[in-house]
Amino acid sequence: MRWRRPVKSKDASAWRGSILRRVIRRAVRAGLRSCATTAVLLAAAVPAFAHDIPASVVVQAYVQPQGDHLLVIVRAPLAAMRDVVFPLQGDGLLDLTRAETPLRNAALTWLAHDLSFYEGGTRLDAPRVVTARASLPSDRSFATFDTALAHVTKEPLPSGTTLYWNQALLDVLLEYPIRSDRSKFSVEPTLGRLGVHIVTVLRYRPPGGAERAFEYSGEPGLVHLDPRWHQAALQFVRLGFAHILSGTDHLLFLFCLVIPFRRLRSLIVIVTSFTVAHSITLMASAMHVAPGALWFPPLIETLIAASIVYMALENIFGVTNVTRRWVITFAFGLVHGFGFSFALRETLQFAGSHLLTSLLSFNVGVELGQLLVLAVLVPALALFFRSGVPERTGTIVLSAIVGHTAWHWMIDRWDRQRQFRAPSIDVIVLLTIVRWTFAAVFVAAVVWLIWPRLKSAYAAYSAAH
Repeated sequence: MRWRRPVKSKDASAWRGSILRRVIRRAVRAGLRSCATTAVLLAAAVPAFAHDIPASVVVQAYVQPQGDHLLVIVRAPLAAMRDVVFPLQGDGLLDLTRAETPLRNAALTWLAHDLSFYEGGTRLDAPRVVTARASLPSDRSFATFDTALAHVTKEPLPSGTTLYWNQALLDVLLEYPIRSDRSKFSVEPTLGRLGVHIVTVLRYRPPGGAERAFEYSGEPGLVHLDPRWHQAALQFVRLGFAHILSGTDHLLFLFCLVIPFRRLRSLIVIVTSFTVAHSITLMASAMHVAPGALWFPPLIETLIAASIVYMALENIFGVTNVTRRWVITFAFGLVHGFGFSFALRETLQFAGSHLLTSLLSFNVGVELGQLLVLAVLVPALALFFRSGVPERTGTIVLSAIVGHTAWHWMIDRWDRQRQFRAPSIDVIVLLTIVRWTFAAVFVAAVVWLIWPRLKSAYAAYSAAH
């Protein structure tokens, strides 16, 4: 028998520790293998319902108050409703015999919880899901409110219908308790989690009134279905204010106007002419007087960039006469008004019956934004020129930077404009040309009549200050 050296206490402890570590590692490896095997077996036994977020989702909705409840009919694609296990049979076919409860759960989780309706300023209680049913992708019953209501209240699809779950439509009838069907209603939709890009088409039918259609992308916030005049006015003031602050091209145009004219009496005349001009074309475009062809918006965007380049060149070459500047500003203001109208076109649907109020309020918002910009630009430029930069040099450098940026915009936009076919001269184009010719003559006549008074008023103001 081989003799072994006695193990000291420290060596014994280290030896026992190494043995314990090896046992623990083997147990952990065995447990991981067991978990992996279990996961594979579960994956093979249970169908997988996880899927990607849809890139584009269209939601249709009808809203109509009736007596003491508000009826809301909603249609959305079933594939947009994740984390809901739908019963399947065969190769992805929806098992309609066992689908009623999952469809109701999907309606509550993905639609009812994300549609908050208000009566006046009070949020309505959670709705009751009257019915939730699956429909074929070829179904056309949502053409009107009556056909949609008849569709969601009739018997569901037969159990033998061939319908793949990721092609099915979920049609839901929701019922909200209300005090009166004559109240003013609004909705705050938060359906953004249905997909990457959400388009909602909502139609509202007030009692005894004409149906109103809304189409918006994403989550627009609180939408007044039948707004009062002050609600529409406040909303459009905010829209105008936000638009002028987010429109880089309009801001650069204002910047070019301010660089050589930083005194109040000069800016009043120039900015007023720009305001009057863009208000004219903004309102005319909202009244559908402007061309609606696809080539028109890129043409206007190109002309807006060209207006910035022109103003920058005037500053560089020292053409800074106030009279000339306000006339040129008025002409370019007509072009910028069309640019404002493109942003306003999609939001006029929220004006309700207060179209004129909304247009004027949008103009007010634009002017408030312009005043804020001027309030920042004028002191900033004054501080810049007081810092030792020569007046002429600073004007040339700043205008050259702005003009260089606008030049690249103009080239890029002109390339996009060239992709559209030139408009053919037909009756509609001729009528549009005649209409705008008469409008231009009318505006020129008004300016010609009031110009002497404006000139004398400006001279008196300059003499007094």
